[in-house]
Amino acid sequence: MSESIKMTGASALVKALEASGVDVMFGIPGGAILPAYDPIFDSKIRHILVRHEQGAGHAATGYAQATGRTGVCIATSGPGATNLVTPLADAQMDSVPMVAITGQVASGAIGTDAFQEADIRGITMPITKHSFLVTKPEDIARSVAEAFHIASTGRPGAVLVDIAKDALQMQTEFNFPKNIDLGGYKPKLEAAPEAIRDAAALIAQSKAPVLYVGGGAIKAEAHRELLKLAELTGAPVVTTLMARGAFPDSHPQHLGMPGMHGTVAAVTALQKADLLITLGARFDDRVTGKLSTFAPGAKIIHADIDPAEIGKNRRADVALIGDLKLTIDALIPALKSEFKKNQPDISAWLTQAYGWRKRFPLGYDHPTDGSVSPQYVIERIGKMSGPDAIYVAGVGQHQMWASQFISYEKPRTWLNSGGLGTMGYAVPAAMGAKVGAPDTTVWAIDGDGCFQMTNQELVTCALNNIPIKVAVINNESLGMVRQWQTLFYNERYSNTELHSKRIPDFAKLADAMGCVGLTCDSTKDVDKIIAQAMEINDRPVVVDFSVHRDAMVWPMVAAGTSNDDIVNARSLAPIWDSQEL
Repeated sequence: MSESIKMTGASALVKALEASGVDVMFGIPGGAILPAYDPIFDSKIRHILVRHEQGAGHAATGYAQATGRTGVCIATSGPGATNLVTPLADAQMDSVPMVAITGQVASGAIGTDAFQEADIRGITMPITKHSFLVTKPEDIARSVAEAFHIASTGRPGAVLVDIAKDALQMQTEFNFPKNIDLGGYKPKLEAAPEAIRDAAALIAQSKAPVLYVGGGAIKAEAHRELLKLAELTGAPVVTTLMARGAFPDSHPQHLGMPGMHGTVAAVTALQKADLLITLGARFDDRVTGKLSTFAPGAKIIHADIDPAEIGKNRRADVALIGDLKLTIDALIPALKSEFKKNQPDISAWLTQAYGWRKRFPLGYDHPTDGSVSPQYVIERIGKMSGPDAIYVAGVGQHQMWASQFISYEKPRTWLNSGGLGTMGYAVPAAMGAKVGAPDTTVWAIDGDGCFQMTNQELVTCALNNIPIKVAVINNESLGMVRQWQTLFYNERYSNTELHSKRIPDFAKLADAMGCVGLTCDSTKDVDKIIAQAMEINDRPVVVDFSVHRDAMVWPMVAAGTSNDDIVNARSLAPIWDSQEL
């Protein structure tokens, strides 16, 4: 049985959002969505009026990543909807549950190039898990219920619900489904028992295994099970950019992050392993480097809830399709049974892997000219704020340094745009994270380039009592692009100069937006300024850290090269030669 009450389509939309458990949404009204904003006025759902729709989308993502709940954003038709394209693609790439509600021109005007018309369903079909176009008021509540079900089950993702204006204005009966049963959409939760047995047998035969952990471990809330599995196998663990915090950095089995700017130990362990126990990871090109040369001697166990990922980039010897938490739960007793018959001696492998970790620790040079090291700033923010804080990074050098020099001990404390690599992500995503976790310190670690894309959302934060803290790592440049120009384009710095230490004055800009603006241009003041920022909790804080311009991110696997060619210095000489390995 379902509930039946007469109301407008707009009221049905808001009531359906309430029935879906929504407590906050981020958005901006406009003509086509305006009918929905009248019942929003009376709703228990908190609506946060952002300054740009892109900010609404990234805030919904930050909220979802920090809480594990589905984030919600809302916009009008045409440019309002198209401004959500980037955050929708971003959420989909990183498997973040998000529902976007957009208004559309009246159903009779669709296809006429009406004012503020855009085929947002068609535009977003390739970058969402599903897109709805709703033209009848009676379909609104069901479409919303299905959108939340699709976004939050199986492999999470982004869902768009586009609703024609006349559907919002017409009367309908509110019918919210009690259960969702979608033909053709049945996420498989439990891996096949025979596959579990095969995986356990393969692990028991391995002499050089690695647990290759991706963001799916966090999405599945499988961090406790992961810890049990890791300690049962004794194998080294690597956590991808999206999995930082899924396994404690302080754990002795952790080798760090693999990938283009991963640790030497993590990258090399993957290359030299005889078995990759791949958990919620997708063999992304940033991790594999030149795919044909990736982990050439390794067999692959691939555990993922999305069957489309199995074999997409690397053939799996054993596929474990299902919810990762349940998969690991089933794998542990099967593995214990195997180990009773035969537990391999991996001590030589551990000595080798931990030797790489000791020989090539992450580190950085302090500038000889007296300027501030950006890595030092980020490291000190992490040390002084601790493992309970949430750290949200933009994209570029500062993102990599934040992934390298802050220690992550628990899931949902590291948020970033991994797959799409969206500049401008940090400030609005930090805003969403702070709304979702109001009692937690939230730092946005941003670059001066990223910050200038979406800093208007600081006004939203100031007006809505969302006291995030922003560290602008200001090197006056599009830093990662400049690094590539230094290394590969003969220092020809074409259009990467931002002049950010002159215009704008970030501290004054912050003050003008109702925040506290601070500046730091001396190493000796770093701790004092961070402490000052930590003491301010009634308003957002922006700290402009003026840092050394030519600091680079190391180690590095250049795009298109093999992970065997990992380098650790500007000379680009590979760390390893064939004799060493």
